[in-house]
Amino acid sequence: MKKALPRIPLVEKSDDFWAFFRAGRELARLHLEYESVAPLEDVVVSGDRSNCRVAKMRFKAKGEKDTIIFNQHITISNIPAKAYEYVVNGKAAVECVMERYQAKTDKDSGIVNDPNLYADETGQPEYILDLLLSVIAVSVQTMDIVEELPDIAW
Repeated sequence: MKKALPRIPLVEKSDDFWAFFRAGRELARLHLEYESVAPLEDVVVSGDRSNCRVAKMRFKAKGEKDTIIFNQHITISNIPAKAYEYVVNGKAAVECVMERYQAKTDKDSGIVNDPNLYADETGQPEYILDLLLSVIAVSVQTMDIVEELPDIAW
């Protein structure tokens, strides 16, 4: 239960309080509107964007996280290492999206979990690609905000 409680630091200077206040407001906006965050300019999407169906995203090579093979037609490269510093439940947010948004069939029930169906139903064929690009941008911007916070004693 204690793990779930927020840790609110006590600061001695009002400037530090306001820095945390502004950071909290910016983080809330960023995370609530994550789907509308523009992709980073340095991240390169190459290939044919007309086919955005995804089976399973993977890294170009083990240990090289700067390039993601989205599908056989699309590659996302020049991903900053900082994008993997933002961790949710013990895993980088980018890797969570890669893991969750893959087509797979449950062995026991035979139920197919295909994220492409949502993209098809909503008429947004690039939804999963855009989501991944947004999460990369949100992760980098989150780490930029956190790094700017003043040092405090807990």
